[in-house]
Amino acid sequence: MAASWRKIPVIPVAFGALAILWGSSFVAIEIGLPHVSPLLFAALRYDIAGIVLLAYAVATTDKWVPRDADSVLAVLVGGALLIGAHHAFLYLGQQYVSGAVAAVVVSLVPVLTVTFASSVFPDERLSAIQYSGVALGFVGVVIVVSPSPGHVADVSLFGVGLLLVAAASMALGTVGMRPLDPAIPIRSMQAWAMLVGAVLLHGASLLSSESTAVTWTPSLIVALVYLALGSSVVAYLLYFYLLNRVGPSELNLVIYAQPVPTTAISWALLGSLIDPTTMGGLVTIFGGFALVKHDRFRRIANFDLSSVR
Repeated sequence: MAASWRKIPVIPVAFGALAILWGSSFVAIEIGLPHVSPLLFAALRYDIAGIVLLAYAVATTDKWVPRDADSVLAVLVGGALLIGAHHAFLYLGQQYVSGAVAAVVVSLVPVLTVTFASSVFPDERLSAIQYSGVALGFVGVVIVVSPSPGHVADVSLFGVGLLLVAAASMALGTVGMRPLDPAIPIRSMQAWAMLVGAVLLHGASLLSSESTAVTWTPSLIVALVYLALGSSVVAYLLYFYLLNRVGPSELNLVIYAQPVPTTAISWALLGSLIDPTTMGGLVTIFGGFALVKHDRFRRIANFDLSSVR
């Protein structure tokens, strides 16, 4: 039995699990939104996720309180941008578009991350071919929102705009975290960032005067628990495990895998499918990412995930 377990290709399994957990989160949000206001929904998700992950950090490490400046800054940047702003605009945007469309628009994150990094770090200036990749990524978003024959998805331009802000928030947060060297473990930092983000989301919910009424249906409870534990706690632990094993460029590919489980689960639970135009937008965005990372793409293409454990 032990020998059988050792034969399992750990990296591909973890990669696929992460794609499913993050991809299915768009569907879970879509299922829950009719029963609770968007900002409150996001805040409740990270109330639960932050508490659970902090309990795990307390049980597994002595360094679970941020004390040094970099740790505090990492918690604040992560809480404000990666959790707070990103999920605020994501949940608001998904009021107007399907989960499948949201997954495609959010796949612009790696392209935006490289663009923002190039303006902050002098050694990461973009070449002409990389700028063309950035432009191609935005063309992909235009394809998603532009009406055309056969484009039957109910795509709202306003909703896509909110999702673009969500993607930009995540990209800015990623760039902002890069120069920091927190002294606490990642699980501790992420737990506190989730709690900071939850507080900010509750504050935004109150300031926006959105309804605080919650219709506690079984579908909402299942969606909330899944988002908090599966798509947040488990997914983030998988993310950082993979980040240490395969690196950020390879791991960025999981974002482009997200629409696949999103579409499959959306069809199975909601009866909706991604249309060819939206899929064309995803392919175009991925093409932009390939151009931006053209110098490393040959290595990624030859990377045998099954050989890495």
